[in-house]
Amino acid sequence: MNPFDHFVVRELRCKAYLRYVDDFALFADDRRQLWHWRRAIIERLGSLRLSIHESSAQVVPVAHGIPWLGFVVYPTHRRVKARNVRNFTRRLRARWTDYCANRISFAEFDASVQGWINHVRYADTWGLRRHVLGRPMPREGPRFGKAQ
Repeated sequence: MNPFDHFVVRELRCKAYLRYVDDFALFADDRRQLWHWRRAIIERLGSLRLSIHESSAQVVPVAHGIPWLGFVVYPTHRRVKARNVRNFTRRLRARWTDYCANRISFAEFDASVQGWINHVRYADTWGLRRHVLGRPMPREGPRFGKAQ
């Protein structure tokens, strides 16, 4: 993707460009300029036999939030995508059930929780973490003296 980076910076002359692996974002004050860049990028990627997701490749004001690496980034703050919260909540319950049934150790359960915390801490999530992790978990299985 290095040649693509050079194309965006040198040929399109985009001064505000971000890329992480296959996610990229271009910023400008002129909406027409962004639409022009979008068409040029689609053509360049097409010549490389690559394509973009049309639904993701939109020209939107940053005030509406920009989806980026599992977050929605606003000029003043970041939020975790709701889909990621739902997925983690399901995964947390499943990992807790596995722990209660002696299928995983507490260290494995804790690693899952700590991994999620370390990811979402880059957004404004103090209340979200308290809400998701503050709920009591059901006590079931052999670890708690009950039959399965």
